[in-house]
Amino acid sequence: MLLAKDQLAALLEQLSKGSARLYVPARVDATTRFALFEPGIKTAFHLVNTTLPPKDLLFPQTQKMYRYGFDEQGIPYIDPVHDDDEVIAFGLRPCDMASIDCMDAVFLTKGYEDEFYAPRRKRLLTVVIGCTAPAQTCFCDSMAGDASTAPTADIQLNETADGSAYAVLANTPKGEAALTDWSGFLSDAKAPELLHAECSLKVSMEGIKQKLDTMYEHPLWERIAKKCVTCGACTYVCPTCHCFDISQENRMKEGERFRSWDSCMFSSYTLMAGDHNPRADKMPRVRQRFLHKLCFFEDRYGRSLCVGCGRCVEKCPVALDITELIDEIGAL
Repeated sequence: MLLAKDQLAALLEQLSKGSARLYVPARVDATTRFALFEPGIKTAFHLVNTTLPPKDLLFPQTQKMYRYGFDEQGIPYIDPVHDDDEVIAFGLRPCDMASIDCMDAVFLTKGYEDEFYAPRRKRLLTVVIGCTAPAQTCFCDSMAGDASTAPTADIQLNETADGSAYAVLANTPKGEAALTDWSGFLSDAKAPELLHAECSLKVSMEGIKQKLDTMYEHPLWERIAKKCVTCGACTYVCPTCHCFDISQENRMKEGERFRSWDSCMFSSYTLMAGDHNPRADKMPRVRQRFLHKLCFFEDRYGRSLCVGCGRCVEKCPVALDITELIDEIGAL
């Protein structure tokens, strides 16, 4: 099936009028992110990646968990807060979908299901558009990914070689059901040649995990930590970072508990009662970030936590480049 590009705006308009909230890549307040589709929105499908990743659709930057207090009879109550809306994420990139797969592993596997993440994930429809021209900072195909395809996405779109349309493929039953709402915008014409992309930035992950297993006390960490300013920008633009803090706000006899994104790069993240902090210094925090991405996550989930989107490479103010670190480790 084909979706002509000149039909895309009309399709999005129709989807936005349905029961699901529709999110698309857009420019909002001087940055780019996945934003709610509404009249006047400046869509940005031309971008390789949005600056802010789509993870907040599943793991909001600030998320209410439950309300608590006393009712009129003085009986205490706790009411969980859940978002029940269906959501469509339209225009994800393959690396974005790979990041959702990583988040699924964290919040839905190993005998644990996060009660706030799980319902959002079940109600999310993912529509991926394959890349045709990866950015110079992209390296997803070095991290077991593919710039053109995302097999776990509900619906996959790939641009045709003549640039006039997208080939449409449903990968899941949810995707197949969703395409019934697209029927008026799709043609049964045979898809011509499709565009496929390859990243120009390459790294080799061969043997990296095994080397890192023995490098916990390596002097490399002290050297690269000197460059880092621990601003946390890398963790906020990263689509797979999932550190959070839990706080509450009390108002007389009632209150709310919520969780917010945190960062392993901040000294307060590991601060414990009694003022003990196992990672008070900068070097252990820098080491933890890279070992978690490239080593520890693979120990637990069998894959790297880096999906090669390149956001941290682009946004780090001191150019602490994870691809250069991988190359350096590989050369040791």
